[in-house]
Amino acid sequence: MKIIILGAGQVGGTLAENLADEANDITVVDTNGDRLRELQDRIDIRTIQGHASFPNVLRQAGADDADMLVAVTNSDEVNMVACQISYTLFRTPTKIARIRQTSYLNQSELFKNDVIPIDVLISPEQVVTNYIQRLIEHPGALQVLDFAGGKVQLVAVKAYYGGPLVKQELRFLREHMPSVDTRVAAIFRRGKAIMPEGSTVIEADDEVFFIAARKHIRDVMSELRRLDNVYKRIIIAGGGNIGQRLAESIENRYNIKIIERDLPRCHFLSQLLNKSIVFHGHASDRELLLAENIEETDIFCALTNDDEANVMSAMLAKRLGARKVMALISNPAYVDLVQGGEIDIAISPQMATIGSLLTHVRRGDVVNVHSLRRGAAEAIEAIAHGDSKSSKVVGRTIGEIDLPPGTSIGAIVRSEQVLIAHDHIEIESDDHVILFVTDKRRIKEVERLFQVGLTFF
Repeated sequence: MKIIILGAGQVGGTLAENLADEANDITVVDTNGDRLRELQDRIDIRTIQGHASFPNVLRQAGADDADMLVAVTNSDEVNMVACQISYTLFRTPTKIARIRQTSYLNQSELFKNDVIPIDVLISPEQVVTNYIQRLIEHPGALQVLDFAGGKVQLVAVKAYYGGPLVKQELRFLREHMPSVDTRVAAIFRRGKAIMPEGSTVIEADDEVFFIAARKHIRDVMSELRRLDNVYKRIIIAGGGNIGQRLAESIENRYNIKIIERDLPRCHFLSQLLNKSIVFHGHASDRELLLAENIEETDIFCALTNDDEANVMSAMLAKRLGARKVMALISNPAYVDLVQGGEIDIAISPQMATIGSLLTHVRRGDVVNVHSLRRGAAEAIEAIAHGDSKSSKVVGRTIGEIDLPPGTSIGAIVRSEQVLIAHDHIEIESDDHVILFVTDKRRIKEVERLFQVGLTFF
């Protein structure tokens, strides 16, 4: 697939790395020559230095025969104009744009072919907000991902000493919970993936990914670790777009305090929010945190646009007694360094966003892609089509499907029914199949499984 990426920032660069690994023809456009050279030194891509919305730059990038344009510059306006020009002059089939401002996002009638021709809108702030919200709703989880409209969830937890299933074989999971159907999709032990079998023994500190119907998630978590109490008191450090959206979405269910250092922004937030309390100050101010009873806080979310400030304030909050701390970390090199120490969860905005972009790049009818383990693995939701003659999966049991190494099927959603994957289950047309892929070099093989042959009409 020939793809033009406009913007070589964190999101554009991460997307280019992911797609270049899968033998796509990638061209990245940016005004920053140093950033382009850095990318080109690391990955096999073509780069063009220039303004992303200029017609001559787009033509030089290959817009005449591109399959897809992904506009992820830091400017909403540049992204929109680039999509408009790409449609008008080059008839690019698929146009994806990152739009941050809610003033644009709230006007859905803008984004049509006869107005501003954008096929897919990506709002990183909203994606990250939803990601954090799911973590808050599932105390103790490291990652929570929705599939099939939320009917199924894939959850990552760290197995703790004292968990009922720790030091036992996986086959005992069904004995512990005879009324709950679940499947362990993968285990990461000391950074390496283990494909689970019935005889696999879970060890303390394993990162365990399991899949289950939404209503059973908490029951399964209790088998792997001592359950955390439900969160009630939350402090948000940073009242920017993400902090604001998070407070708006959860303030009716939790006690929210926001610490924001910009006084005009504090006034804006205090007028906008109904129940949240807004404080003017620095989140790394020890006296302010103590005055606001940090030791009684269930979760501290550091969500400013400064990685170092987020790390320092989260570490301080943890030292002062916050039960759990999360920090938004834009620099991927920091994420693995800080997570699991004093910072419980490091949130990478580009990793949270990348799945939304990859969903529209995958071949076959792929409706959901989530990046896992900071990009080391993927969870994919694909829809099966065709019949036993035209499809490699329809009409076959899970045990009969020739899955690529490092790939497992976790669950199937058939209409409103959730079927946890077992070898005897036969896949039908229109089933939503949720797969876990630990070896990303196999993604193309997974895509081919869900592409319908020529005999399907």
